[in-house]
Amino acid sequence: MMEYKEYIGKVEFDDEAGIFHGEVINTRDVITFQGESVIELKKAFQESIDDYMTFCASQGEEPDKPFSGQFVTRIPPELHRQVNLAASLSNKSLNAWVAEQLQAAVARGGVAAEKKANDIMKRRSGSKK
Repeated sequence: MMEYKEYIGKVEFDDEAGIFHGEVINTRDVITFQGESVIELKKAFQESIDDYMTFCASQGEEPDKPFSGQFVTRIPPELHRQVNLAASLSNKSLNAWVAEQLQAAVARGGVAAEKKANDIMKRRSGSKK
């Protein structure tokens, strides 16, 4: 993953084409970028976001900001009861407990995914030397 001006880019490598391609994942608008090296990819990522912000300004529109910190989710009533009970037993508000659980889940899954992406980018940039 990459970050610039609070926008986060998810990167994949297309082995057949020999190119990195990515998309900004924390906005509803579509912002993409690509590059053949890590340096080229980072530059394209930043330029795409800057171009997006310039385009929005030229249209008199506000750029779609990365997430507000609020979301609605629908779960079965029994799970809602269990989650509320777990929060109460932890002496936490429902929001605080859910945020803590989500953070733990991200830490478990996100670290591995980010490490894998970084390893691929490092291997690819090393082969260009």
